[in-house]
Amino acid sequence: MGNKTFAGNSNNSNVGNIASTPNCSRSSQQQVSDIFEAIPCPYSGWKLYHAKEAYKDGSSTVIKIQSVERFIRKNIKSYSASDIMERRAFAIDVKSLLADEDFNESWPTFKEELFEKPDYTLNNLGLAMHQVAVKEIENKLKRKLSQDNAPLPAVNVPIIRARITGYEPVLQLKNLKANYYNKMVAIHGTIIRVGNIKLLCVWLAFECMSCHGLQCIKQPEGTYTPPTKCRSEKCRSRQFLPLHSSPYTQTVNWQSVRVQEIVADDQREGGRVPRTIECELTEDLLDSCLPGDVVSIIGVIKVRNNEEFKKQKAPSMFLLYLEGVSVINSKSHSLSSRNSAMGVKLDGKDFCGIKEIRSQPSLFRLLVHSLCPTIYGHELVKAGLLLTLFGGSQKHADSRCDPHILVVGDPGLGKSQMLQACSSVAPRGVYVCGNTSTSTGLTVTLTRESGGDYALEAGALVLADQGCCCIDEFDKMTTQHAALLEVMEQQSVSIAKAGVVCSLPARTSILAAANPSGGHYNRAKTVSENLRIGPALLSRFDLVFILLDKPNEHLDSLLSEHVMALHSGMKHALNQSLSQLSGTSRNSQNSESDEKQLSLGERLKLRSGEAIDPVPHQLLRKYLAYARKYIHPILSSEAAEVIQKFYLELRKEHHTMDSTPVTTRQLESLIRLTEARAKVELRENVTVDDALDVVEVMRHSLVDTYSDGISLDFRRSQNGSGLSSKNQAKKFINALQKRADIQNRSVFSSQELKEVSELSGVQVSDFGNFISSLNVQGFLLKKGPKLYQLLTVDY
Repeated sequence: MGNKTFAGNSNNSNVGNIASTPNCSRSSQQQVSDIFEAIPCPYSGWKLYHAKEAYKDGSSTVIKIQSVERFIRKNIKSYSASDIMERRAFAIDVKSLLADEDFNESWPTFKEELFEKPDYTLNNLGLAMHQVAVKEIENKLKRKLSQDNAPLPAVNVPIIRARITGYEPVLQLKNLKANYYNKMVAIHGTIIRVGNIKLLCVWLAFECMSCHGLQCIKQPEGTYTPPTKCRSEKCRSRQFLPLHSSPYTQTVNWQSVRVQEIVADDQREGGRVPRTIECELTEDLLDSCLPGDVVSIIGVIKVRNNEEFKKQKAPSMFLLYLEGVSVINSKSHSLSSRNSAMGVKLDGKDFCGIKEIRSQPSLFRLLVHSLCPTIYGHELVKAGLLLTLFGGSQKHADSRCDPHILVVGDPGLGKSQMLQACSSVAPRGVYVCGNTSTSTGLTVTLTRESGGDYALEAGALVLADQGCCCIDEFDKMTTQHAALLEVMEQQSVSIAKAGVVCSLPARTSILAAANPSGGHYNRAKTVSENLRIGPALLSRFDLVFILLDKPNEHLDSLLSEHVMALHSGMKHALNQSLSQLSGTSRNSQNSESDEKQLSLGERLKLRSGEAIDPVPHQLLRKYLAYARKYIHPILSSEAAEVIQKFYLELRKEHHTMDSTPVTTRQLESLIRLTEARAKVELRENVTVDDALDVVEVMRHSLVDTYSDGISLDFRRSQNGSGLSSKNQAKKFINALQKRADIQNRSVFSSQELKEVSELSGVQVSDFGNFISSLNVQGFLLKKGPKLYQLLTVDY
């Protein structure tokens, strides 16, 4: 059996001490074989798992291994032999083990030993699977060689690791203290940093510099540990040469990741940095997660010296880290994540709550008012935010299903509060402020490790993968806008620095809020001019809402009552003030047939005297997670016809040279939002009503964007100059009126009109058509071939 334990320079063998004397004629390989052949053992891989414990028939260790063997043979269909031999690992569920009566009788202290003595327990599990694999291979070889009467060759099976799943309870990082040292724990968090793969030496061969004898010393946790003295009685030298290329030097692939805690709303601690812990992964666990992934890691708590305190001559200062046993990624579709949606665990009570929400009448209105109940009004803006949180359906791997939304408006209208409500409701929500974030903090940071290698640290957009990233003070981050272009369209973050070229997924919805550059929104200017945002970035937003602070004595008095009721904690008064505010806009005596004919904005408002019980944010988060994972609506032909008709209307209105181009981006936005509207009610089919609701939300966004405060002008450019054709005409007529007053005449030639337009800064693509349009509108009267009279008309 001795030759089976050494497979060259692989990562699957444990080697004992090797002694050699200069007078010995046998080779070192033969000496090693004699060490293990002296102990008869039915387990060919015993020394791979229990190097310090000799085999003894009937011992407690053997009984425990045999109980695991019986469990594996009962559930042999759950394990793939080819997959186990390829990965050299297998997954085993703790709950299934504890549910087996035969196993509980043979190993009643399994749960306690798994927590107290994890290495011993894992070795028993691995050895049981190793023995089952050896027997299966031997049986196959016997069947093949039975006809030829050939001798059975030795079966060399490498070490097989046990990967635990279903281990509970999940420990919070704030409770991870020194009393968990060398204990097995389970943690849940987000990967924020992933290091490169390195080689970790487990066993290192040494050669005596006097007698050239060999010793193989185990390197505990990768720490360099040379022999104390030569094992030869005639030598006893203390000088050794490490043999890195020796067949007895064993290494394993090793990777370090950093996990950051995920804190629920009821457990948040203000004013502190989120806790993190280093995790070390080996063998088949490598590359099992990327920055931004939500994972559950089961492992053993270890300690190491702190490098910083070493320099300060304080060697007794240690740091805790986790030696990974298994990694369960929320993005995988394994059985272990079937009850988890986007990192949010769902149980029976949650499914009952989701079913209760689904059965509510006027579900869309209920969820809109549950999003941010402290802010009155802005129903269509809340509807757009809610649709963005639900998102559309992903048709294929490269398609974008996450909408983006921008809310612009005067200060003090609750934009930041609505964003914070969205980040707390979203299953994966990240809230950042534009004036305190950097471009690398939003995307990816490339850091250099101690060995000279580079590691990736995830930014806010990568951490919000498959969720939403709420960016407040969007107008303040002038230098970070370029970093958002790729994320908003390609849904990924590319990095090319210091020879490292890679791409990380950032499938996130961006919810941005911005204040105008001049303090208050100027309707004479476009969104681009008010925010000083480039057209390339602005065109990537599916919805752009503009909130204006318009003085209204009646609404202001009722709104002040709402704020007072909110701060005094009077829920009844709050509901009453909300209903009064909503009742000012429409009558409450509408029948159902009349209500269907109302616009979406009117239907979303509360009736006079109506009190609404909003859905709690904890349950709304689980409702969102369930809908995003399990509901994938399909667009019906009737809904597609409504969307297509509205899109063609937009194309028809935006046919002039100075208007904002309407492209397929707007069409895809309509499709995404319509699918999200069906997701709100957990429906797999998209109806015409869904499309009509989304068209109204989009139309409300367009009215805000293209209105200059006087009238609706779809020729008004969203991205370029703030002057629409109507405003240009107004500016030209005013300049021409001033010249007419100065020169005391009202008839001008075409050349003089062109000169006035150049001096006043009015730029048009076709000056002849521009003058003709003024003639049709009644501002100019054609007196001759090239003569026009200015008419006195109030513009």
